[in-house]
Amino acid sequence: MIEWVNIIVLVVSTILFLYFYVRSVSPAQLEKKMGEVAYQKCKTNRLIAGAFETVTVINYVIYFFYPLPIGIPLVFPWEWTVSILIAIIILIPSMYLMAIGVKDAGRETLEPRKEHTLYGGIYQTVRHPQAIGESVMWFPIALFLNSPFLLLYSFIWLPVFYVMCIAEERDLVLRYGTPYLEYRDRVGFLIPKRKK
Repeated sequence: MIEWVNIIVLVVSTILFLYFYVRSVSPAQLEKKMGEVAYQKCKTNRLIAGAFETVTVINYVIYFFYPLPIGIPLVFPWEWTVSILIAIIILIPSMYLMAIGVKDAGRETLEPRKEHTLYGGIYQTVRHPQAIGESVMWFPIALFLNSPFLLLYSFIWLPVFYVMCIAEERDLVLRYGTPYLEYRDRVGFLIPKRKK
């Protein structure tokens, strides 16, 4: 029974994370309806999204102890140390992208602000480094827990973060206008563009 409740909570939390995060990256759109308080509302939505993301991590851990009885092997066919090694190999670059993205985005990572300007640093190479790093970090969590099911579930995060990036881009065009469109032409979405 616990395993089914855990999976239901995992799926619902994943959906709610996406819902609140998309709402958190739409301050310019929301500002048209409610004024500058929209930025504070988006910050609140970002924190709620973060809470649901934390719940999903907890669900991953609970799954380790209460896996679904659905015929998928409970562990990988190799030694756990192999899973850990693969996880570390994936985790290091994804954490690097996350960390450098957070550093270069500054307070905007958690708190959208009207006066914020376009980013520099890694954002001059790729437009969504944090999303790349964070979407991939679910695979190491599944590997650390040595769970084939969780590894398969982790693929759901790739379209989730893609949708979040698309939603954010729409609002950034509203916020910054032509400078953002020019930036978008110059800098790759998830993969760096080749220099002309």
